[in-house]
Amino acid sequence: MKNPFLVSGYISQEYFCDRVEESKNLIKLVTNGNNVVLVSPRRMGKTGLIKHCFRNKKITTGYYTFFVDIYATSNLSEFIYKLGKEIFDSLKPKGKSFVDSFFTVISSLRAGFKLDERTGAPVFDIGIGEIKSPEFTLEEIFQYLNTTDKPCIIAIDEFQQIAKYPEKNTEAILRTHIQKTTKSNFIFSGSQRHILHEMFFSASKPFYQSAVLQSLDVIEKKEYIRFASELFKKARKDVDAIFIEKAYDIFEGHTFYVQSVLNQLFSELDEDEKCTNEIFAKAVLNRIYTYETLFSEILNLLPDRQKECLYAIAKEGKATNITGSSFIKKHAQHSSSSVQTASRLLLDKEILTKNGSEYAVYDRFFGFWLQAYFGSLSLLKFGY
Repeated sequence: MKNPFLVSGYISQEYFCDRVEESKNLIKLVTNGNNVVLVSPRRMGKTGLIKHCFRNKKITTGYYTFFVDIYATSNLSEFIYKLGKEIFDSLKPKGKSFVDSFFTVISSLRAGFKLDERTGAPVFDIGIGEIKSPEFTLEEIFQYLNTTDKPCIIAIDEFQQIAKYPEKNTEAILRTHIQKTTKSNFIFSGSQRHILHEMFFSASKPFYQSAVLQSLDVIEKKEYIRFASELFKKARKDVDAIFIEKAYDIFEGHTFYVQSVLNQLFSELDEDEKCTNEIFAKAVLNRIYTYETLFSEILNLLPDRQKECLYAIAKEGKATNITGSSFIKKHAQHSSSSVQTASRLLLDKEILTKNGSEYAVYDRFFGFWLQAYFGSLSLLKFGY
């Protein structure tokens, strides 16, 4: 690894920090016949944890594993495409017999069985529009999962997305198939706690009490500092633990942002170079401004009232009582009702997040960028 501070994916235990108890618990649950709801804010490390557990010897030898990210899906056909492709791509390296059995059972996807013209290897090449009967194809996929020679563990990331599908019976359809399956267990991971709680712990919902809840919190500070210090030391980059702690504190231990900043810091330092306050601050700001084009585009797509509400909350960092007269007067908002409407729409778009009565910009980098944009960001926070 040129840079050991990963910001996506999973490589190996060497680049994976802690999560010992969380890993033990998740492995124990799924290998003992439980379905699991894994909940945490986005980019806290759910994907890494799942893939780390999928590398566990007990799971690699006894189970087939599939990881399906459905965040970008918007309907049942897209969900089925993602699920079918993941199963096909995972089993393809195991040989022709697996591919043949896949399309034998899932006959409605047989049109997607093609051979690569260059390599002759089988490929999954089907348009989403070719899934003519989504419910029938889904039934076939679950039939196939019941025919495998080993049990399966299927992780569906950002599972709350199915609540937004236009097919209103999606939850009931999936619950029926999952309930009937005899050889598969599921990990339903997601970042929108309120939606997942409603799906799995409301008596009126199809998935009621069908899974065990496991929450994922921040990695313990001392453990993360030890982990990061060792990686810098191994690369002969002189970074005092105080800078790692500072990165941890600035982003409140949120895995993605801390890793991103240390990834940037690692790239800023030459071998045997000592980190200074100036180098650290530069690394933080450089990483934030990497996303400037994206952040500008987000702003350009927002209506004026939503922008005004977003600006006000970003200036506060964490804002409470945003419909109160004090907040409205301080930030020149139009009215309580306009702030209420704008904040609700920004929450729906996942631009804002709400924890109890506290509002904040969902993306920490975006929040700091907005503060810098309005001149309300103190660079002392980053070491200047």
